[in-house]
Amino acid sequence: MDFLPLFFNLKGRQALLVGGGDVALRKARLLKRAGVSLTVVSHAVVDELRLMLRDPDDQIIIGEYHPSLLDSKCLVIAATDDNALHERIHFDALDKNVPVNVVDTPALCTFIFPAIVDRSPIVIGITSGGESPVLARLLRARLETLIPSGYSRLGGLAARFRSQVKARFTSLNDRRRFWENVLEGQIAEKVFSGRNEEAEAQLKTAIEQGDTGHRSGEVYLVGAGPGDPELLTFKALRLMQQADVVFYDNLVSKEVLDLCRRDADLVYVGKRRDNHAVPQEGINQLLVEHAKKGKRVVRLKGGDPFIFGRGGEELEELKAHGIPFQVVPGITAASACSTYAGIPLTHRGYAQSVKFVTGQLKNRQQALEYAELVHPNQTVVFYMGLHTLPVLVQGLLDHGKPSATPIAIVSKGTAADQRVLTGTLEDIVDKQADAKLEAPALIIVGEVVDLHEQLAWFGQQEQSNVTHALGMLKTTAEK
Repeated sequence: MDFLPLFFNLKGRQALLVGGGDVALRKARLLKRAGVSLTVVSHAVVDELRLMLRDPDDQIIIGEYHPSLLDSKCLVIAATDDNALHERIHFDALDKNVPVNVVDTPALCTFIFPAIVDRSPIVIGITSGGESPVLARLLRARLETLIPSGYSRLGGLAARFRSQVKARFTSLNDRRRFWENVLEGQIAEKVFSGRNEEAEAQLKTAIEQGDTGHRSGEVYLVGAGPGDPELLTFKALRLMQQADVVFYDNLVSKEVLDLCRRDADLVYVGKRRDNHAVPQEGINQLLVEHAKKGKRVVRLKGGDPFIFGRGGEELEELKAHGIPFQVVPGITAASACSTYAGIPLTHRGYAQSVKFVTGQLKNRQQALEYAELVHPNQTVVFYMGLHTLPVLVQGLLDHGKPSATPIAIVSKGTAADQRVLTGTLEDIVDKQADAKLEAPALIIVGEVVDLHEQLAWFGQQEQSNVTHALGMLKTTAEK
């Protein structure tokens, strides 16, 4: 280990910064966040750095560096483009036992600045010892996604009640169990969701009651998005990582499921056409039962829980049983699939409104208000309509939608094997009969589909001319 990671309290201490450019500005920002008083020496100082140094103990010296400036300083940073000056500062600092950092020159440093994840009072420093600062920043970025800003509020809450907890629980093990329940349970989740007063009140009650026992359960209704794991929200990932049991549906991709906590129980409760692994009422009951056992339950749903996801039904059941819950939105299929297909749902020159409609007809009967779906300058997106495509197309035509209206089918949107088939209301049924695109699929109807060929950027595109060419080859072979 070339550098020992340490955290120093430098509030009110004096530091020397040699340099007044953009690099010096970045270092100054960090030092001021730590409460350091700065002396800056340089021939020129950028305006933002001047504005930053407004405290009475801050100082700007326009001129040359000299060793006496190191007197009474807790550290010195050299941030110029003069290598000879950097070496002088390094050796002067060694003579005076002042820690020194020379930017981008690890050999001249006695301390280095780590990449920092700041969730004060929680602070994480990551360093490569100056060997690969870009790698350290990349690792910091990953941690930033896993540690939400709410941890700062949670750390502050724990700090305020630390002495009370210590007085209430004399046993070290009891204190440990208490804080584990607080930091992994409902109190923490209340903090993360911005319900700080509720969290503090619940913490006070837990301390008064001496509660180190069973953790109460909670249900997290999480939108898993369309399948690409990179489209998950930070909050979704965090809750998936701490779940005790995960109930997931048919539209949740394997890649997303792999991000759940490794030792969590994964229970499939998906629905396919005419094949429901568990009826909706059974799913509702499972969520209640496991939460009452004190488990953290994730209900993982493809897309967004509140858009054709029956999320409202599940929450009504939880509410009736007094089960606490949270809802994490996901990117719905209409937004994700259209984006990955290069089809904007609205565009000033094509459509000024968009409708999301379920294409899964109840009891296989017509149930759609087609008169509302045939307005001009409007995009209509059908969920779960692949198997009723002929019915949907005929309904639109019967209610006056022009047969030349563009239409697209996006199959397995955002996945590596995504396919897009375009056509018109007149020919899309025949094209799909040949192409045989598979569910899950989304149907987009409207003039915006014409932008697909120009804006497509992802996956395998099965456009109209390709389908036409395949049809020609088939005809030739038959002859």
